[in-house]
Amino acid sequence: MSLTLARLQQLKRQAGATGPAKDAAPAPAATPSIDDLRRHLRRRAPEPVSRIASADRHVPGEEIAPGLRLIESRLPFAPPQAWIDGRFDRRDALDAQRLMFFDTETTGLAGGSGTRAFMIGAADWHDGALRVRQLLITTMAGEAAMLDVFRQWLRPETTLVSYNGKCYDAPLLATRFRLNRMGTPLADRPHVDLLYPTRRRYRGRWENCRLATIERRALNVVREDDLPGSEAPAAWLSYLRGGSAFNLRRVLAHNDRDVATLAELLLHLSKLSAGEIDAAALEMPGAA
Repeated sequence: MSLTLARLQQLKRQAGATGPAKDAAPAPAATPSIDDLRRHLRRRAPEPVSRIASADRHVPGEEIAPGLRLIESRLPFAPPQAWIDGRFDRRDALDAQRLMFFDTETTGLAGGSGTRAFMIGAADWHDGALRVRQLLITTMAGEAAMLDVFRQWLRPETTLVSYNGKCYDAPLLATRFRLNRMGTPLADRPHVDLLYPTRRRYRGRWENCRLATIERRALNVVREDDLPGSEAPAAWLSYLRGGSAFNLRRVLAHNDRDVATLAELLLHLSKLSAGEIDAAALEMPGAA
């Protein structure tokens, strides 16, 4: 009997360890620990911000439309004469007052409809100085306004001047005008692309014919703290995402120098070409 009773007691203890009886009251819920609460809050909290918006957000100029800024400056640099000898580009004389030097800063060099200009720099001779005007979009929505303002700067008699603009800047802007359902103002317009006469004169003489090289070698201009053009897209995109405007201001300075260099280079090529042609004419038999 004692063995049977001991066996029954053992079975009862095993049943109690397996779980409560069906009619037993449920055990009270365990109080969550501090660690449990911390894990719960971490699951519900938003992802931490990996980058704090920079306090340096200053961009020069004035906002002339939502997401569009205009930066304007003047350089004490007047053309030597009203008409510039255009034989360096196999043209007749160029009216200095009709020239517009322009350059764009874009989101990449691949081309196509996915590439856009976020900055257009333009320079012209106005009231005895070189006027430099730059359009900068600070939001994606500012593109249409930028194109519209640039279009208003172009008069019917304007002659464009660029460096590789026939193959890159002008087609890119024409694409952006079409995508924004604007008639392109660049079609059938006189366009002096300084890359070609520069290549004819300097190819093989120096390491390459990039504008920065020609600027340094031919014009004796050395830039200080210049941001390479290849870094311009990253500077703009960083600003759009809340980053510092420091490098974006450097892009503005780079673009400003580019369009001023175009004016200097045009006069440089014109002077050299005119001098050589005149010298050759004097050496011809029968020349006075």
